[in-house]
Amino acid sequence: MILIEDDPMARSGLYKTDVKKARDALLALGRHPSLDAIRIELGNTGSKTTIHKYLKELEDEEGGVANGCMTVSEAVLDLVERLAMQLENESRAKIDECQVQAAERERYHADTAAEFRAQIDSLTAQLDQVRNAYNALADSQEQRRTQLQSESIARHTAEQQVADLKERLLENEGHRRSLEEKHQHAREALEHYRHSVKEQRDQDSRRHEQQIQQLQAEMRHLQQSLVVKQEEVTRLNQEGSRLVNEISHAELALRERDTRLHQTEQKIDVLRPFQERCNLLEKDLAQKEKMLVERDTQYARSVVDLQQSQLQLAAATAQIDSQENRIAELRGLLDKFQPQSLGEG
Repeated sequence: MILIEDDPMARSGLYKTDVKKARDALLALGRHPSLDAIRIELGNTGSKTTIHKYLKELEDEEGGVANGCMTVSEAVLDLVERLAMQLENESRAKIDECQVQAAERERYHADTAAEFRAQIDSLTAQLDQVRNAYNALADSQEQRRTQLQSESIARHTAEQQVADLKERLLENEGHRRSLEEKHQHAREALEHYRHSVKEQRDQDSRRHEQQIQQLQAEMRHLQQSLVVKQEEVTRLNQEGSRLVNEISHAELALRERDTRLHQTEQKIDVLRPFQERCNLLEKDLAQKEKMLVERDTQYARSVVDLQQSQLQLAAATAQIDSQENRIAELRGLLDKFQPQSLGEG
C-alpha cells in the first residue's frame, strides 16, 4: 500500500501565490479548479493537502466572494473533493490499522508455524533415534540368537560326548570288575594251591617222620614217588608263575583303566564350564528379549506421539492456510476499495 506524504517541493518551494496563479489560470480557461487540476497545472508538484490548505486560505481571504460566484455544480464538486479528501484520510488510517493487524497476525502465524516445525523436527529426530536403537537392538538380538544357536549346538555336542564318555566309563567299569574278579579268582587259586602244597608237604613230612623206619626198605619206591612229587611241584610252580603273570597283566590293565577313568573325569570337569556358560547365555538372552519387548513398547508409544504431533501439525497448517486465505481476501478487498488517487504522488 502507498502512503501519501507531502512532496518535499511542496514544503520548500510551493507557495500560496503559486496555487492562486494556477487556480486563476484554470478559471480563465473555464475549467473547475479541482485539487487534481491545480496539481497538474503546477507540474504535478505539491501535495494535495498543501494545495487544499492554500485554497482554503484563499477562500477565507477573499471573504467568500468566489464561493458566491460559484455555480451549484462547482460547489458540489468542491464538496465532493473535500469529502474525497476526508474519505481518503479515513481510509488511509483504516488501511494502516488493518495492515498493522495483518502484520501482527502474520508474525503470530509465522511464529506458530516455526514452533510446530521445530516440534516436528524434534519428534522426527527422536523417531530416527528410536528407529536406530531398534535396528541396533534387532541386530544384537539376531547375533545373540546366532550365538545361542552355536552354543546350543556346542552344548548338544558336549552332552553327546559326555554321554559317550559315560557309556565308555560304564564299559570300563564292567571290564575293571571283570578283571578284579579274575584277579580275585587267581589269588584264591594261588592261595589254595599254596595251602594245598603246604598241607601236602606237612603231611608228607609227618608221614615221613612216622614211617621213616618203616619206609627205609621202600626208599627207592619213595624216591621215585618223591621224583614224581617234585615234578608235580615243578608243574604247580610253573602254573603259579603263569597265574602271577596273568595277575600282573590284570593289574597293569587295571592301572590303564584307572588312568583312562581319570582322563574322562578331567574331560567332564573341562565340559562343566561350557554347561554353566550355556546357562548364563540363556539367562542373558531372556533379559535381552525382555529389553527388546520394552523397546518395542517404547517405539510404539513414540509412533503414537508422532502421529498425534502430525495431526496437530496438520490442524495448525490448515489453520494457517485458512488465515492466509482470509488475509488474501482482506488484501483483495483493500485493493478493491483503495481510491485510485492513492497511487499518485
